Order: sequence, then structure tokens, then C-alpha cells
Amino acid sequence: MPRHSDFARFHALLSAKPRILLVCGAGLSASSGLPTFRGAGGLWREYSAVDLATPEAFEQDPGLVWLFYAYRRHMSMKANPNRGHHALAALAQKYDNVFCVSQNVDGLLEKADYPLEKLRKIHGCLYGLKCFNEDCDWRASNSTDDPLWPILAPASADVDSTNPIPLLDPAHPAPKISWDEIPKCPKCGAEEEYGLQRPDIVWFGEPMDDHVVRDVEEWIDGGVDIVLSIGTSEVVNTAASFLYHARSNGAIYVNVNLDAALPHHLGNLDQDDFAFAGDAMELLPKLFEPIIGDV
Repeated sequence: MPRHSDFARFHALLSAKPRILLVCGAGLSASSGLPTFRGAGGLWREYSAVDLATPEAFEQDPGLVWLFYAYRRHMSMKANPNRGHHALAALAQKYDNVFCVSQNVDGLLEKADYPLEKLRKIHGCLYGLKCFNEDCDWRASNSTDDPLWPILAPASADVDSTNPIPLLDPAHPAPKISWDEIPKCPKCGAEEEYGLQRPDIVWFGEPMDDHVVRDVEEWIDGGVDIVLSIGTSEVVNTAASFLYHARSNGAIYVNVNLDAALPHHLGNLDQDDFAFAGDAMELLPKLFEPIIGDV
């Protein structure tokens, strides 16, 4: 077995009770049926996530952006955590020296009972709302009505191979939702032109929450022995910077991803690093079996 994919060598590291940093991306939730919106098959209608996940896109067509997020909310609410989520939750429940940075907004780690005090969500959550007016601090959390509002009902239809819905077919025009139909912020919406409710998601071009970033950096500065990159492309600057920060401080790097064995990824490994190629749902229970037992 190649050194970089040797489970026994990784398990030996766990016996020293290391401090572990987990950096999770959309690949963790792919086996729960949630699209990654990157790469092949990652389009929603004719749009990529980059097309719709910006303040500019919301300002131009807030109804279309809300339909995209309402569809993602519905899919996430229907999805169940997979064995990868449950393995990480069991690890955090049984082991003190672990901290998770999640780029995912689907809430599946929370559904798997991952301890919230050991979890930081750097991109927000699909079930949160905030005001589009940058000068307003109104927020609401755990908004789980589905559809969230009646105007978003087309995005809450169940989808399977025998039941495609018009919303997902670019040949069918998307329902038109005007500014006036979108609920206003209860704090400033009556007075402010831009006081619409929007998803509490960190969009492209927006800064991360300073408190969240500080929490992660302080944990890394406290020492990281092993850092795992789980189902992430490592192209989002903040998440990639956490990985780099941990590695530059001496952490052993572990890449858990479908393409981890590609030459350019293997070429990025140091002597003691690891690359486990495959589905995180299958790999994570095996990687942490000495701590969590059978999942």
C-alpha cells in the first residue's frame, strides 16, 4: 500500500491523541443527494452558483436568486446525513481535540448531532435570514418553513428521476417574482429601498464573519497536529487559507476527496501527508474507526 494512503499509518497517529482540524466542503454532502454546484452537472437551470450567489445578482433579480436558494433549502431539508457526517459527529462527541470548519450551508452536520461548540460555519446557513440593507443588523435563524413563503412554492416540489419539475428545466421560463412580492425586513424594510429579506449566506465578494474567522485562527494557533481537507476543492480563499495556516504550522495534511489521487494533488503532499481517494461517506468511518468504533 502506498505510504500516502496507508490507513494503519494514519491510525497510529491517532494513538498520540493529536489536535485535529477538519475543513469540510460540498463533497461531504454529495452522497446525501445534494449537488455540489461545481464541475460537471453542477448547474442550476443554466446558472452556476457563482452566477447567483452574489449581492449583484440579488440586486438584479432577487426573485430568481430566492428560487435558487429555496430549491437548495428544500433539497437540504429532505436530505439525511450520510455515514461521513455521522463519523465526524461521533468523532467530535468522543474526542475533545477536534474542531471543524464547514463551508457547507446545508445543516447536515447539525442533523448528525455534531457538537455546535466545535463547529464554525464560514458560509452561513440556508435556514437563516438577514436584511439586504448593509446598514441593518436584523437576522433570523432556523427558518424552516417549506416553502419559506408561498411565492417560493415552485422550488419546493419533490424531484426524482420520474418527476422532473419545470423550475429545473431551462426550457421553461422561471417564475417571475418582483421586488414587491419579497418580504421586507421587519426592522428597516418599511423605510429602506433595499430592505428585503435575503438568505443569511456569505456570497462571493462578501467578507466572512470576523468572529468566526477569529475563532478558527485562534484554534489553529493553539496547535494543529493533523488537518483534513474533506470534499473541498480548496479554491475558496478563506478555507484554503486555514489549510495553509495549519500546514505551515507543522500539521500533517490529509486530503479526503474523490480526486485526491490525481497527480497534481499527490505532488502537493509532503513526506508524512496522506491522500485518500474516494467518497468521504465511506472513508471517514474507516479513518476514525479507532476512536469512534463502527458507524
